[in-house]
Amino acid sequence: MRAVWTGSLSFGLINIPVKMYNGENPQSDLKFNLLDKKTHSKIRYARISRKTGEEVPYEDIVKGYEYQDGDYIILTDEDFKKANRQRQKTVDIKAFVDEEEIDKRYFKKPYYLEPEKGAENAYALLLESLRRAKKMAVAKYVLHNRDHIAAIGPIGRVVTLFELRFLKDVREPTRLNLPDQEAASDEQVKMALALIDQLSKHFIPEDYHDTYEDEMREIIEQKAKGRPVKAKGKEKAPTQTEDIMDMLKASLDKAGSKERTSKKKELAGR
Repeated sequence: MRAVWTGSLSFGLINIPVKMYNGENPQSDLKFNLLDKKTHSKIRYARISRKTGEEVPYEDIVKGYEYQDGDYIILTDEDFKKANRQRQKTVDIKAFVDEEEIDKRYFKKPYYLEPEKGAENAYALLLESLRRAKKMAVAKYVLHNRDHIAAIGPIGRVVTLFELRFLKDVREPTRLNLPDQEAASDEQVKMALALIDQLSKHFIPEDYHDTYEDEMREIIEQKAKGRPVKAKGKEKAPTQTEDIMDMLKASLDKAGSKERTSKKKELAGR
């Protein structure tokens, strides 16, 4: 892996030199090109000047901030570096919080932190301390010329930095038309809880993969062979209020049947 950032992880007066690696794989290797409908030639994106109507070479493009109508301040790479050199090279831990205190909506993207040579002891100290305390560190850092907030915690033997959203980036569900809590009856809730209990199991990431991409590859292969493509599946109809109990009972029966079949297979394999 290639490091996306190098600097220090600041823990009180302790500075731990680290490298930061992206903990996220590319979403899909199924790539699509935009083409001209008539000629099937690729569409190229051009950087066009609004003033001249001509394409501008990449090396002639600069960043500018419009501080008043039509007037811009040009900013160079050196200007961005001068903003705060220390903060650009430091992940600064501000506080420690209980893991469950951070709303799931704030979590955005994972990064792995690796200690530089000579920083192994301080790195291990932070890792083990976070593990035993069952805490996450809340930190701030600068990456790609932008301020970020993060939660830092142990994942196995790795100190992992989770990029968080700022409060201003999270929308509150204030304008949604939501039902009252009493909309579901006690009988319905008890039946739903029984279904949840029957379908509960440990989370195994390997059990889940991108089946939609697999289906798209199949469609591409069929079209490449000149074969007609048939639509798979049907859109499910919404369950009506008067049918909820019947659907819950049927779901329980189906889940129970699957569980019995699974146990029989397990016993037969022994």
